[in-house]
Amino acid sequence: MANLHEPKLISGNANRPLAEAVAARMSMHRGMDVNLVDARVERFNDGEIFVEVFENVRGEDMYIIQPTSNPTNDNLMELLIIADALRRSSAARITAVMPYFGYARQDRRSKARTPITAKLVANILVEAGVERILTLDLHATQIQGFFDIPVDNLYASPVWALDVMHNFKDQMDDIMVVSPDVGGVARARDLAQRIGAPLSIVDKRRGKPGEVAEMTVIGDVKDRVCLIVDDLVDTAGTLCKAAEVLMENGAREVHSYITHGVLSGPAIERVSKSVMKNLVITDTIMPKPETIACPNIRIVKTAPIFAQAILNTWNGTSVSSLFNHKTLQPIYEGVYGR
Repeated sequence: MANLHEPKLISGNANRPLAEAVAARMSMHRGMDVNLVDARVERFNDGEIFVEVFENVRGEDMYIIQPTSNPTNDNLMELLIIADALRRSSAARITAVMPYFGYARQDRRSKARTPITAKLVANILVEAGVERILTLDLHATQIQGFFDIPVDNLYASPVWALDVMHNFKDQMDDIMVVSPDVGGVARARDLAQRIGAPLSIVDKRRGKPGEVAEMTVIGDVKDRVCLIVDDLVDTAGTLCKAAEVLMENGAREVHSYITHGVLSGPAIERVSKSVMKNLVITDTIMPKPETIACPNIRIVKTAPIFAQAILNTWNGTSVSSLFNHKTLQPIYEGVYGR
């Protein structure tokens, strides 16, 4: 049964441009203005975060748009405090729209006496009053099982499929989708199946943590246009090395499709000097000026898919329909329109 109230959006400071873009897309779909709830999210001189909501949210269906990207702890605290403010203001339901889920790489105990921080974050979000999670390309899908509330994990691969079919329409027979490691095969295979391309794998062996000792290409990439697919790029060391290995094995071109552009430390410099022709990322993490200025980094918008997912959640209709790139075609009309 559809909600009688309109969905209401509120944003922290992590990626306000994305929140505003989502509101604009929802306004277009609804045929009426959908604005961000008027609020202030500020810091006291000692660094404490303070939130004040200036509009009545009693009985409302609230959506907090806040990726927990760098600075992860500050952005996570903003999300928790906004949720607490909404809960104490009698909001009917609180959904955390987390385009990028921070701490997702700490999803298991890799050695003795280490935490499972992703589970801790899940517990804290629920305790703060969050009743539903909406995110994109979780680093590990089992994180959904850390929650006892609904978690809708959207996929970037349908968007990538539209992008590839638009930008490589004259080279589709030459495309080779590449997983940068064995663990990411499922994600790469998903895109490969959508666009009807073969799959290759770069098998990496680490000498010690943080250093790749050896890389081997599994599959024939000679004269292929290789598309490396992964969920996040951090310092870009492994990604740039994988691109070099593919070129050494005869690839014609190498492009990368990475959902979350963390791009910390020397990443931008490495990408700019890499043999990769393009690194394509989404705007789940607010891009830095140097990211925008980098000539071989392209940013794809996620506002269309998040706006539709929020509307589907609010209406009580299927979110899984957004897993199909054919369903996304009209949503991304004007971006990848026919």
